[in-house]
Amino acid sequence: MPKATPVTRNDVAQYAGVSSAVVSYVVNEGPRPVAPETRQRVLEAIRVLGYRPNATARALRMGTTRTFGLITPDGGNPLFAELAKAIDKAASARGYVVLQTGADGDPATERSKVAELVARQVSGLVLVAPTEDPDLTEIDIPVIAINRVLSTVSSVRPQYRAGARSGVEHLIGHGHRRIGLVVGGGGRRPERELGWRDALRQAGLEDGPIARTTFSRHGGYDAGRRLLAATNRPTAILASSDLQAVGVLRAIHEAGLRVPDDIAIVSFDGTAETEYTWPPLTVVRQPLERMAQHAVAHLIDGPTAVAAKTFPAELILRRSCGC
Repeated sequence: MPKATPVTRNDVAQYAGVSSAVVSYVVNEGPRPVAPETRQRVLEAIRVLGYRPNATARALRMGTTRTFGLITPDGGNPLFAELAKAIDKAASARGYVVLQTGADGDPATERSKVAELVARQVSGLVLVAPTEDPDLTEIDIPVIAINRVLSTVSSVRPQYRAGARSGVEHLIGHGHRRIGLVVGGGGRRPERELGWRDALRQAGLEDGPIARTTFSRHGGYDAGRRLLAATNRPTAILASSDLQAVGVLRAIHEAGLRVPDDIAIVSFDGTAETEYTWPPLTVVRQPLERMAQHAVAHLIDGPTAVAAKTFPAELILRRSCGC
C-alpha cells in the first residue's frame, strides 16, 4: 500500500484560498496579524486536511523550542517522580514541554546529559540534587537547580533546616527525650541534621544517636537496625527522606517493636508513599508545587542574576509520631 503524501502548507493555503504566508502567520501566531474570518478558514483547513506543522523547523524560526531539559538523580525515587510531574504541569501551563532524563547520581553522567540536552536545543535546564557543582560556563540558556545550591546558577529548595527542626520539636512535644537521626548526604553536615540539632539544643537535650546512610529504603533499613542495636536506643527517630523512613519501619517491625508506641518516626519529603505505610508517616513535606512553579517562571521570565530561593516545608501529622 503506497504511503500517504504528507499535507503541506501549500495544500492548506489552497484549501483555505489564502497564500502560504498567511498559513504561516496563523500557525506561528505572527509576525503579521490575520483577520479573524481568514484565521478561522485556515484553522478549518488545518483540521480537515490533518496538517501537522514541522515543530523543529518552527522552533528554529521562532528561536525557541519551548522545551525544558530535566535531569534527576534517580527516576525511581517517588520524590523526584512527584517533582518531575509538578515541573511538567507548571511548564505545560506556560506552553512548554519537558524532556526528563536521569543521571543516577553520577557527575560524569550528569555532564553528558547536560551536553545532550543542550545539543537538542532545549530552552532551559533544570538540575535536581546532583553530586557536585558542574561546569556550566559554556551554556548560554537559562539553568536552575532544585534541592541543591550551585555557584553559577540560581536555585530553589525547601527550608530544610527549619523543616527538620519543626519535626523534631513535634516529637519533643510528645515527650521524647532521646531522638535519633537517620541522615544521608555524606560530606558536609546536611541542613536536616542541623535542624535536628537546633531543636535538641533549644530543648536542652543531648544529641541522640546518628546513623548515616544512603537515601534509599535499604539504607534506611540498615540504619534502623543500627539504631535499634545501640545501647542508647532512641524512643523517636527523624529520617531525612521518605525512602529511609520506609526502611526504618521494616527494621522496627522485624525487631518486634511498635510504631509509635515503642518508637515514633517523622520523615522528611512527604511523598504519597508515606500515606500508605503502616502506620501512616508523619512528614515534613517539601513544597514541590511551589518550587516547580518558581523554577519554570525563572527559566521563562528571569531574573538573570544568580539567586537562591527557599520555600517553607509543611509538617503533616499522621499516626507514626503518636498523633
